[in-house]
Amino acid sequence: MTIEQLNAKYKLTGQLEFIVGKGGLPMIQVNSAKAKALVSIHAGQVLSYQPVGEPEDVMFLSEKAYYQDGKAIKGGAPICWPWFGADPEGKGPGHGFVRNRAWNVVATEAMTNGDVKVTLGLIDTPDTREIWPQSFSLQQEIIIGESLNLSLITRNTGKEKFSITQAFHTYFKVGDIARTKVLGLENCEYIDKAGGSNAQKQQSGAVTIESEVDRIYLDVGNTLTIADSALNRHIQITSQGTKTAVVWNPWEKISKEMADLEDADYQRLLCVETTNAANDVVEVVPGGECRLTADYRVIRS
Repeated sequence: MTIEQLNAKYKLTGQLEFIVGKGGLPMIQVNSAKAKALVSIHAGQVLSYQPVGEPEDVMFLSEKAYYQDGKAIKGGAPICWPWFGADPEGKGPGHGFVRNRAWNVVATEAMTNGDVKVTLGLIDTPDTREIWPQSFSLQQEIIIGESLNLSLITRNTGKEKFSITQAFHTYFKVGDIARTKVLGLENCEYIDKAGGSNAQKQQSGAVTIESEVDRIYLDVGNTLTIADSALNRHIQITSQGTKTAVVWNPWEKISKEMADLEDADYQRLLCVETTNAANDVVEVVPGGECRLTADYRVIRS
């Protein structure tokens, strides 16, 4: 659909409209009484979320991000699906194939409580079946209000069961990584992926970032908090449908090596990801579905 067609069918006057974004990509701009947000239809990805009254965006978005077909957008809340990390079969792209292609607009809704709901979707095509030979319907429900609520719903429309891993690979904006902590993972076991070690360790105290961090935390609770003293705020992350979480910061060397990051971006971003990763594999039977949900809320300290 063209921007004009999308607006004719799905625009919510005074709250939501479709615009041409960077790289010519179609995007959804939300300006409601509760929050501002920007959603890219390419990748089905929330790029920006800022509640009314908050001086800073909740999300980090790289100034050097790619905006083109076949490329992932560095920042916001990328979707990793139907696998997190490397393709188990060794054929497809890292973190799956839905974060670098166009999604479809399914619905928009002005909810009675003042929230705005956007539903995006993907179904299998001959192209996706060459990468992953399964029949599926994937939808993301995005609810923009005093919090940002994301739900990823996987439906098996085929005749055979399949297994997935997945994630909201969300990039949060922080004021200073040296003054940022993650609460809620104390004493959890984690797989340390930094440097390719894959050693299993135990978290002691709050998570602080002093070097490259790439960890899959196991058997986590459903509430984590980013304590950001530089921006004087806490971001509360509440999840459902998950037993694992990932904490990632590229640190200086990798930040410099990544063409779609500024050299110093590691100082102002932190990924705390709601995941089904490592041993947290989800099996979806024919006709069945699974739901992964993350809710992000700013709490002033």
